[in-house]
Amino acid sequence: MKKRLMLFVGLVLLCVGLVACGKTEKSGSTNRNVSELANASKYEPTLFFHGWGSSYRAEDQMAQSLVKAGLTKTIMRATVSKTGKVTLTGRFHKHDYQPIVEVNFQDNRNGNSQQWGRWAKATVIKLQQTYHIKKFNMVGHSMGNMAIMFYLLGNTKSLPKLQKQVDIAGHFNGILGMGDKPNQMMLNRAGKPNKMQTDYRSLLKLRQTYPKNQIAVLNVYGNKQDGSHSDGSVSNASSKSLRYLVATRAKSYQEQQITGPNAQHSKLHENKQVDKLLINFLRN
Repeated sequence: MKKRLMLFVGLVLLCVGLVACGKTEKSGSTNRNVSELANASKYEPTLFFHGWGSSYRAEDQMAQSLVKAGLTKTIMRATVSKTGKVTLTGRFHKHDYQPIVEVNFQDNRNGNSQQWGRWAKATVIKLQQTYHIKKFNMVGHSMGNMAIMFYLLGNTKSLPKLQKQVDIAGHFNGILGMGDKPNQMMLNRAGKPNKMQTDYRSLLKLRQTYPKNQIAVLNVYGNKQDGSHSDGSVSNASSKSLRYLVATRAKSYQEQQITGPNAQHSKLHENKQVDKLLINFLRN
């Protein structure tokens, strides 16, 4: 009986030891990822955010253009679940200081802009916890821009600093057929729209809270030149209404119009002109 008791105790201690070893190994693996990056503060990842109903695949052409231009060799992915859990696939690499993170929202048909902002924040926090990043860039297409804007609307003081923001085909003040009509929205000289939709009214707080003299902004929009002054889905006025929200506080603000058939809303993230603008903006 005594031998059986000693054997049982020995097995329990062995199991506890194995579990402890497993935890140590897992923790060590995370620590190795960070320790490989001796100069963590030098790493400035660029996060790509796709549009409504889309996925990271819509970001891949732009991401590959940055690789071909020599800005980075690293493309990794951050998958965000419906509950906001972020899973990283791939990793940062030593001395590759401008890695790309393709963000993939699994609940990609969620129409709540604030929720997209919370998911964006969860992604930034995950990268901060994993790699101790100090600064980063954001690139959004369509609804991905609302993820960026509502991320910025939240409390980000304890998070890494956003350095550059690229907005492509942004519907900051509505979408055609959903509260907006071609050639109806008017902007004043400061970019203030004559009528404001609900999300835009929420974003007005950024006129006081947008980080002062910190973020360089590039706003890219498409004009099909078919008389609608739009990219087919978003009016140019809606895209350009970003100016009123951030221009007075941004480090710099610039707008670039893309014209022609490849200026259509869903084609802008495959447009070579957009690639060139993106490369030059991030490189400089």
